[in-house]
Amino acid sequence: MTAPADGNSPIEVLLIEDDPGDVLMTQEAFDEHKVRNRLNVVSDGTEALAYLRGEGQYADAVLPDLILLDLNLPRRDGREVLAEIKKDEQLCRIPVVVLTTSQADEDILRSYQLHANAYVTKPVDFEQFIAVVRQIDEFFVSVVKLPPRG
Repeated sequence: MTAPADGNSPIEVLLIEDDPGDVLMTQEAFDEHKVRNRLNVVSDGTEALAYLRGEGQYADAVLPDLILLDLNLPRRDGREVLAEIKKDEQLCRIPVVVLTTSQADEDILRSYQLHANAYVTKPVDFEQFIAVVRQIDEFFVSVVKLPPRG
């Protein structure tokens, strides 16, 4: 299986987010922008790693082309998840966008040290949130050439 060859084909996006309100806003942003990409959602770090490794209930999960990762997650936080993704030979090539409320310099620095591909602070305003999701989508679908799926 390979990633889409052009910016017109949908991609698989994994949202790792525990806040139901933020999940809903992301889903609405995808709908509002008419994003055709498939959005899958997991709500904690342990579940995220099971999804990415195809374990348990996620045995048939499709490896994502892009990961949107919150830092503040239950069970295993986003920093741990990011570290696990980037040290795994099968997962490390998947772009990870940290999408979080934290504006703390230490979180930004640590995320990039762990090889995040981008760090985006979530806007509180719904319209701004939609604009941010749209920009992420346009960049990773229309501008960036994504690697083939594993």
